[in-house]
Amino acid sequence: MSKKTPQSKTVFHRTALAKKLAERVMTLSPGATANSGLFLSAPRRTGKSTFIREDLRPAIQATGAIVIYADLWEDKQADPGKVIITAIRSELAKHDGVIKRLAQSAGMDKVSLGGMTFSLDRVGLNQGISISGALAALSDETQKPIALIIDEAQHAISTKDGNDTLFALKAARDEINSSLHFGLHIIATGSSQTKLAMLRNSKEQAFFGAFILPFPLLGQDYIDWFCAHQEFSAQLDPKAVMALFEEASFRPEILGAAAVKLKYDLELRDEDVATRFAEEVRHQIKMLNDALLGVVNSLTPIQYAVLKVMAETGSDYAPFEAATLQRYKAVLAEHGAEDSVRADVTSVQQGLNALIEKSLVWKEARGVYALEDITIADVMIKP
Repeated sequence: MSKKTPQSKTVFHRTALAKKLAERVMTLSPGATANSGLFLSAPRRTGKSTFIREDLRPAIQATGAIVIYADLWEDKQADPGKVIITAIRSELAKHDGVIKRLAQSAGMDKVSLGGMTFSLDRVGLNQGISISGALAALSDETQKPIALIIDEAQHAISTKDGNDTLFALKAARDEINSSLHFGLHIIATGSSQTKLAMLRNSKEQAFFGAFILPFPLLGQDYIDWFCAHQEFSAQLDPKAVMALFEEASFRPEILGAAAVKLKYDLELRDEDVATRFAEEVRHQIKMLNDALLGVVNSLTPIQYAVLKVMAETGSDYAPFEAATLQRYKAVLAEHGAEDSVRADVTSVQQGLNALIEKSLVWKEARGVYALEDITIADVMIKP
C-alpha cells in the first residue's frame, strides 16, 4: 500500500506511467543515441512538472538510483548553468565520503586541514573540480546510478554558462556511462518541443541524438479522479468535464480554479452545479486569454508586429530575412500604424529585445528566437 501524505487527496498520481518511464530511462541501450538522454515535452501548465516531482522522481529513486533535480524555471533571474551546478553540489553535500574524495582530488589530505576547509564551490565550470569528476566521485562512492532531471531545460541554452554546463554534463555522461562507473542518466523536460529540439538536432549540441518524447497529456482517468474528489452536493459528469478540459487545453489549474469558485458559492443549488461549473471553466479560460491579450495590446506597433509574425511562422521564424521584414510591414499596415513606424533590422532588433524583457520571447544564446509561451500564438492568430 502506498504511503499516505497530508496532500494525497490533492495530487493525481500517474504511477504506472512513471514506473514504465523510470525502468526504460535507467536502462542503457548499447550503441543507441537514446543514451544521450530522454527529453519530455509538453505545453506549460499541463501537469508535467507535477508528474516529475510527485511520480517520476520517486519511481526513479525506487530503482535504487540517486536523483538530482534542477528546475530552471523556478528562478528566472538565476543563470541556468548555476542552477544545475547548485543542484549537483546539494546532492554531493549529503555524502561525506564523496566530499572526502573530492578534497583529496583537490590536493587536501583531509576535509579540513590547517584551518582550510574544503568547499563544494570548487565544483563547477573552471572551478578546479569538474562536473564530470564530481559526479564520477558520487557514482563511485555510492555505487549507484545517477539520474539528473532538468526541468524546463531549454533555458540552459539561453546563456553561455548554461550551454557550457550542458557540454560539461555530456562529458560527465560519457565518462560515467563507461564500464568504470555506475551510469549517469539525463532527463530533460520542456514546455516547447521546438526549443528542446535545439538541444539535440545538431552535432554541435551537447545532446545530439537525444530522444524527444511528447509527454502524454492528462486524460479521462484524471477527469474521473477530479470529479470523484469534488465536494459538491451534486456529482459532476466526467464526460462533460472532459469536454471542458479539452476546451481548457488540458490545463488542470483551470478546472481547479473553477471548482474553488463554486466551493465558496454558498447559494449554489444542486441542479445548477453542472451549468455553473461549465460557465466558470469558460470564464477562467477567458480571463487568462484576456490577461494575455492585455499584455499584447499594450505593445508598441513594431513589438506587436514582431510578435504576430513570430506567432504565425513558428519554428520557421527568421527575424531579419527580407520576406519577414515585408511581413512586419504588412502587419503594421493592417493595424493602422503610422508611416513613421519602420520595420527595418534596427527597429526589429529593438522590438525583440523589448519582448524578451517582457518575457514574451525567448532567445537561445546563438541568436535563435521563439515564443516564451506557445499559448501566445493561440491568442494572437485564433480565428
